[in-house]
Amino acid sequence: MHRGSCLCGDITFTVNDPPQGVSVCHCGQCRKQSGHTWASAYVPREALSIAGDVTWFEATPQAKRGFCARCGSSLFWAAHDEDTMSFALGALEEPTGLRLEKHIFVGSKGDYYDIADGVPQKD
Repeated sequence: MHRGSCLCGDITFTVNDPPQGVSVCHCGQCRKQSGHTWASAYVPREALSIAGDVTWFEATPQAKRGFCARCGSSLFWAAHDEDTMSFALGALEEPTGLRLEKHIFVGSKGDYYDIADGVPQKD
């Protein structure tokens, strides 16, 4: 089990299943939302317990992003047609015991940095 929260603590969450798809997303939306990249993992929606008032932004017709309206922490991402939800790795209490599995959407990464950690990359 993992626990996490936003910066101010108004939103807390518990991950009750082993996280899957531990990755860093380099797409333009994640970069704009986070200010750089967005590291996340996902679990079935029923394995994620959230306390507090998440503000949801309909980023696209296919997905929404959840954040704290008070402190601005980016916490969740969910596709409308999937039964999983992604959560921000940076919001987890440590130690997480998790390791990055992949970088995704590297074809649209920012031009101001390189990915040099040896973790597999996917366009």
